[in-house]
Amino acid sequence: MDKQTQPQQATLGKSAQVRRRVLTGATTLLLVPVIPKLAHASTIVAVRTWPANEYTRVTLEMDSELKAEHFTLENPHRMVVDIEGLTLDRAMQELVSKVRPNDPYINSIRVGQNKPDVVRLVIDLKQSIAPQVFTLKPIGEYKYRLVLDLYPRVAQDPLLALQLQNEDDPLAAVLENLAQNSPDVPVPSVKGQSLPPVAKPSPAPAPAPSLPRGTANRPILIALDPGHGGEDPGAIGPAGTREKDVVLNIARRLKRLIDAQPNMRAYMTRDADFFVPLGVRVQKARRVKADLFVSIHADAWIKPSARGSSIYALSQNGATSSAARWLAQKENDADLIGGVNLGSQNRQVAQILLDLSTAAQITDSVNVGTRILSEVGKINRLHKRQVERAGFAVLRAPDIPSVLVETAFISNPQEEQLLRSPAHQDKIAQAMLTGIRGYFAENPALANRA
Repeated sequence: MDKQTQPQQATLGKSAQVRRRVLTGATTLLLVPVIPKLAHASTIVAVRTWPANEYTRVTLEMDSELKAEHFTLENPHRMVVDIEGLTLDRAMQELVSKVRPNDPYINSIRVGQNKPDVVRLVIDLKQSIAPQVFTLKPIGEYKYRLVLDLYPRVAQDPLLALQLQNEDDPLAAVLENLAQNSPDVPVPSVKGQSLPPVAKPSPAPAPAPSLPRGTANRPILIALDPGHGGEDPGAIGPAGTREKDVVLNIARRLKRLIDAQPNMRAYMTRDADFFVPLGVRVQKARRVKADLFVSIHADAWIKPSARGSSIYALSQNGATSSAARWLAQKENDADLIGGVNLGSQNRQVAQILLDLSTAAQITDSVNVGTRILSEVGKINRLHKRQVERAGFAVLRAPDIPSVLVETAFISNPQEEQLLRSPAHQDKIAQAMLTGIRGYFAENPALANRA
């Protein structure tokens, strides 16, 4: 990592002349020297950065809740954050070295003591942003967290991302047509962002008929959802294996297999180590008009002896077992652990989680889940021999068959070792692909909905 230069501090003799001001252009951000720590000043526990193309998150974990104010500057792009009740220490200074050269949004971070009890962060940016700053209460292993989410000024569109990743594909033109003719469904956005412009179809002599899914001109689109990510590690195995890493690897392998099929393409709700709220995962799948949504996880239980693979679908009428109910609640708590700014949630995202999925969607979900379960059972012991059901928030897409695959118990030492094995990850991906292909082969009508 590039070593960053600490902000210059004014001398004690000039400290009385320093004033907070509105900063423009090339105005210098002055920081006064460190004053002796107050008796009850808060302590920084850890600092973390999570860079990704969709947004970069900066997290400051503290032993008490603090108040922060922020503002942005242009020419050059900067973000200034003043944190009250804090004095500069080594942990805060470590934030400077955590900026990665490939971060899409942050160029560098400078820290200094702005006032006796106020630490100032100056984030030098690579582009204009729509920042979100919020605090989170203690949960799980985390204490209080101050979260800085740096989103691009113009929201990213999942359909455009899908088109770009397949630009050299023979079906790229079909994906472009899909994007152009899609209704203007808002993409995940936050306050201060603008939606990307909606592409207009190219003029044509006569409107072409809509292409059914699953034909030579319309690929079957599978939304792959690697669970957890970023601040939310998911379950952690006895050897320290993190669920979020394992499921991302499996999803990447499955995507390669799907994309190699002549008439199937995959879209991933996250393709790196960052956090995606549950509702946003659902909305992304709907935006790309996915034919199937597959959320990939690695189970955990209080006893290390628990083992086996499981498949879950949504239930409107309660869970099929107490274990399924417990698991759904644990997975639904991912938003609390990963950290969601509830004040910025898009209304449509919130509405998705309130919509009741149709009985037909649930029936389709059970059917595809049964096919995948049968194939996974050939490479690993099954924890349950039928598809279980519970109220998983991430499965609440009212118009897309959706399943949650628990590949194995990461809390079981033997299964943890399997999950860490690239060869076994390949077997899991291949089994899931076989199940998905079998589902669409047996249900061609589902792949031909316009």
